[in-house]
Amino acid sequence: MATRVALLTLAAVTAGCAAAGAGDPGPTTTAGGSGSSPSTSTSVASPPECPPPPITTPTLPEQIPGYTEVDPATGLHVTGTPVEVDLSTYRLEVTGLVDRPLSLTYDELRCLPRVESSPELICPGYFVDVACWAGAPLRQVLELAGAGEAATSLRLTSADGYSLRVDLTEDTLANAFLAYELEGEPLPILHGFPVRFVWPGHQGNAWVKWLVAIEVG
Repeated sequence: MATRVALLTLAAVTAGCAAAGAGDPGPTTTAGGSGSSPSTSTSVASPPECPPPPITTPTLPEQIPGYTEVDPATGLHVTGTPVEVDLSTYRLEVTGLVDRPLSLTYDELRCLPRVESSPELICPGYFVDVACWAGAPLRQVLELAGAGEAATSLRLTSADGYSLRVDLTEDTLANAFLAYELEGEPLPILHGFPVRFVWPGHQGNAWVKWLVAIEVG
């Protein structure tokens, strides 16, 4: 299948976390939008291992922090009611104004180019968190699906039923990514496992957790 072949042949790029503070951070990019975060450095990395190595599937902690309380395992604040997603049946559906609708497995996402970033996650009036997130660039996923120039928006849907429409702009394409790692480990369930939409420079309500669908409009 052409889509599967394309997943294995794309080059990889990593940005931000490890490179920040390194002796030669390379070029920088700055996220736009409300509550923008500091610029992040970028550097070229080797292509990801594909098929990727197996992971240990995260489990929920015995004690689940309340809304906006701190998760002691990560030091990050918790929002929303966590959803346990079965990784064996998980698919990220990419539909709408695309030439090639996608139904991507978790491992197929991990075979895409990889980016890292440490943006501020802002929940106005409650908290500002900073951590290192890594995942697949939104731009690559949309190119894989053949999203056309007529596309102007995305409808992001979570496994918990939450849905959000965002404008599809150059800022979105340049900065948003589909995170599957937090601080070098698979996302904890509390923070969106298996996939979370991360959009540097934008408030936390746009960082959709437990992402299952992207509809291009």
